[in-house]
Amino acid sequence: MNPASPTSTNPATPMANHRRVRALSLLTLDAAAWCAGFLAAATTRYEFDLTERISALVLGAALACAAVHAGLNRVRLVLWGRHPLGSAGDVRDLAAAGAVTIALALAVLLPVHSRPIPASTPLVGGAIALLLMMGSRATFRFHREQRAQAVPSTSRALVYGVDGTSERLLRVLLDDPAGRYRPVGLLDDDREHRNMRLAGVRVLGGREQLADAVRATGADTVILATGHADPELVRDVRGRTLQAGAAFKVLPPVHELLDRPVAVTDVRDVQITDLLGRAQRVAELAVDRNGLAGRRVLVTGAGGSIGSELCRQIARCDPGELMMLDRDESALHALQMSLDGRAMLDGPELILADIRDRDGIARVIADRQPDVVFHAAALKHLTLLQRHPGEAVKTNLLGTLNVLDACRDVAEFVNISTDKAADPVSVLGYSKRLTERLTAHYAERFGGAYLSVRFGNVLASRGSVLTAFEAQLRAGLPITVTHPDVTRYFMTVQEAVQLVLQAASIGRGGEALVLDMGEPVRIADVARRLADEAPGGAEIVFTGLRPGEKLHEDLFGADEVDSRPLHPLISHVRVPALRPEEVRALDPYGDAAELVKRMEALCTHRSAIREALPTPR
Repeated sequence: MNPASPTSTNPATPMANHRRVRALSLLTLDAAAWCAGFLAAATTRYEFDLTERISALVLGAALACAAVHAGLNRVRLVLWGRHPLGSAGDVRDLAAAGAVTIALALAVLLPVHSRPIPASTPLVGGAIALLLMMGSRATFRFHREQRAQAVPSTSRALVYGVDGTSERLLRVLLDDPAGRYRPVGLLDDDREHRNMRLAGVRVLGGREQLADAVRATGADTVILATGHADPELVRDVRGRTLQAGAAFKVLPPVHELLDRPVAVTDVRDVQITDLLGRAQRVAELAVDRNGLAGRRVLVTGAGGSIGSELCRQIARCDPGELMMLDRDESALHALQMSLDGRAMLDGPELILADIRDRDGIARVIADRQPDVVFHAAALKHLTLLQRHPGEAVKTNLLGTLNVLDACRDVAEFVNISTDKAADPVSVLGYSKRLTERLTAHYAERFGGAYLSVRFGNVLASRGSVLTAFEAQLRAGLPITVTHPDVTRYFMTVQEAVQLVLQAASIGRGGEALVLDMGEPVRIADVARRLADEAPGGAEIVFTGLRPGEKLHEDLFGADEVDSRPLHPLISHVRVPALRPEEVRALDPYGDAAELVKRMEALCTHRSAIREALPTPR
């Protein structure tokens, strides 16, 4: 069959026909609104005594204005696109085109001495016409939302929060063809919002009225959708929701929704990060994303928790080329899938290499010539490295040296460190402190922006304490905590990556940058919150601190000064340089106890401070 024949099936035809019918209907209604508005204005002007001649002139002027208004709307559509029908943006554009049309009509009429119609007709009639057009669009939107609500929904939902975020969510839920959630009410603690309606959905009260609203509406889900919910609010609303017998859902934090519209799939179960009790500071770390635009960027350890999120954020900065290096082929596969929605593993952006391979790393960097290198590849599990210090030397120290040696012509180098590098007492801490000092040496030697960034514990990263707790709960095991009073600094992976990107913008050679992570969190408190979330609760068992673990982590060493010259949330500390020869003298295959002692001695060796230059500007 000829595909162009009238009998051929074109799946786009019904939708196209629907759009044409709707456009013609709107044009007809708009023309009728102009005619009705002009006739009403002229009728009152002539005290309800219109002649046939005046009526014809008024209708002619109305149709002329309708044509001009339609033409202006068409130009606006071509140049700037359109807003959803009946939305605030649509009404604003409609009014703007109407105002221009009225002004043009007055410009034609006012200079004429013998006017065919009164000069007040375009002004009054145009205002009436705009009200009628807005009313027709509001009616259309109302009927569309009613049809959407008539779709059988999986869940009747109350939405907590009255702000821009919740309004966007309401629109999405009402327009969802699958009808996964039907909004039946709003909740907000601000009394100014009581009895307000958003998208036709009424505010039924605050959190105190949550249980009553669940019973009155038959809601089985409460969605917390306010843009800036602190953990205390999340815990309180969640507790009231569960007590009322409904499911509790949340939207992601507002910073995760800045670059894209809200979607129904954003509604998710609460996570421990929502309940942790510390405010994220990622929104306060304003990063100049133009700093990486057009530049060649290499990330080592790209398949890890930090490295993969770093790659996703860098990809949004429009780099000239993003190169992702890791020795784990499965991690690279997962990373490419998260970036592109496909993972053919056939692109030059993926580099399978090991930082322990000195010649291989040198070839990669010589061939690809990156401008900026983010070095995230490392071994990070404290207890395991305490038992195998030689592996820490081979990867964290000699591997970092391999990358640094190969990066002699790189303009910027950011080494990912840890808060355990401040006054270290573990193999992990020693190795990361030494990488900071090696990085400072290369900053001095090559004069580039070679610097380090110290992280706290990254929430939900692989091997993190929260991941371990959740795995224990899934297995029905007790939650194990080392000590009732142990505290740690926590940060989200988004905060960690923002700090890295900020470091590339404001960091100076030979420094270590540290994020103000607020107050440290008691691990036992986190464990109790998780235990409370588990069906039937869970037991908490204290196992005692392990070798190399501190009761409380430090962000700064005893001889380091907390200086914040460029950003109120980012501290800059000077790092004494260390010659690579001293690290290369370490024998990773020698006696483990002796190796740990030598690493500790290199961390505290004061003579190396002579190598530290004044902080370059």
